[in-house]
Amino acid sequence: MSKEETQNDPQVNEEENQEQLETACQEAEAEAEAVENEFDLLQAELAELKDKYARVHADFDNIKKRLEREKYTAVEYANEKFAKDMIPVMDSLQMAYASADSQAEPKELLAKLKEGIELTLKQFTTSLEKHGVTMVSHDEPFDPNIHNAVQSVDSDEVESGQIVQTFQTGYKYKERPLREAMVVVAN
Repeated sequence: MSKEETQNDPQVNEEENQEQLETACQEAEAEAEAVENEFDLLQAELAELKDKYARVHADFDNIKKRLEREKYTAVEYANEKFAKDMIPVMDSLQMAYASADSQAEPKELLAKLKEGIELTLKQFTTSLEKHGVTMVSHDEPFDPNIHNAVQSVDSDEVESGQIVQTFQTGYKYKERPLREAMVVVAN
């Protein structure tokens, strides 16, 4: 049979069409299966990413809560070291108070009390300085940021603007004034 005869033969055309149709169906089924497999893979990857996101989000929330607790604890117990350093000062004051009841001679008792108070003051000052609390100096010129001039007097002993006398000691925490020193300033 020649090519023309094959083209005109309906049975041959139908067989070829059938083969082409089967091939097209197989290709479509293979392509559909490939798309379905890719869809399944993408669904699995999406589920995995959702799981990772949920875990990371939960970890973040846990870290956030832990940091909040730590911050609260840090603020709540910020003065713990300071308080621990003040306990020995309290012990010294209690011992001084208890020694006042002793049966020693008045002159000897007074000398011991004075010595105990001096040591306690030194201990107290050292503890304050350790935590950044210092006394405002009386030897420096008047500074309105840390001194409160309650009186001014004429003085031949010191220059104008210098501190002549201190009524109340001032204190600073690091560089910030806690209490201004009440002073008398020379004119």
